[in-house]
Amino acid sequence: MNDEIVYVLTNPAMPGLIKIGVTSDDVEKRLGQLYTTSIPVPFECAFACQVEDAAKVEEALHMAFRNTRVNPKREFFKIEPESVIAILGLLSIKDVTPQIENEMTEGLDSIDKESRESLERSRRPSMNFELMNILPGATLLFEDGITKVTVVDDRRVNYQGQTCFLTSVTKELLKAKWAVQPAPHWTYEGRSIKEIYEETYSEDER
Repeated sequence: MNDEIVYVLTNPAMPGLIKIGVTSDDVEKRLGQLYTTSIPVPFECAFACQVEDAAKVEEALHMAFRNTRVNPKREFFKIEPESVIAILGLLSIKDVTPQIENEMTEGLDSIDKESRESLERSRRPSMNFELMNILPGATLLFEDGITKVTVVDDRRVNYQGQTCFLTSVTKELLKAKWAVQPAPHWTYEGRSIKEIYEETYSEDER
C-alpha cells in the first residue's frame, strides 16, 4: 500500500489516550515499530484512511488538538478517538481501517493477541444509568442543545418513540459509519455523561 496513510491508534494499556500518526512507507513495518518492549500490549487501529497530503492533514490535526497533547515530543493526545475520526472522515479518500488492522495483527503471536484482548475485557464496564444515578424517566441532552432522549432502563433510552441504546442514537446523530462512544456527546442536568461515568466507576475502583 503506497498511498499516504493517516491513522488513529488506541491501546487498552493507555485508556483515554490516542496516537495520531502518518506513514507513506511500508505501513506494516512502520506500525510494527510502535509495539516495543516498553508497550505492554499491541496497539489497535481505531481508524486509518488514505488522504491527498498526509503530512498536512497530520499537522492540521496536531494543531487542532494541541491542547490535549500530553507531550510535545510525542503524538499522543488525551481525547476520544471519535473526535479525530469525525474530521478524518471528511478528508479521507478511502477508509483503509480493516486493511491496517489486519496488517498490524498479522505480525502478532497468540500471546500478544490474547494479552491485548484480556486487557481490553478488563477495562471498566459499559455505562449503567442506574449505577450512575440516572433513573428511568431522566432526560439526556445531545451536544446540539436540542435533541433529547429519555432513559428507559439501566442501559437503554427512548429516542423518537423507539427504545434503543445510546450508542446507536449517537452514531445516527453524528452520521458516523463506525461505533461511537456516546458519553462525551450527552449531558444530564448540565453535567457531561462522561464526567458522571468517570466519577461513578472511579469510586467503584477505590
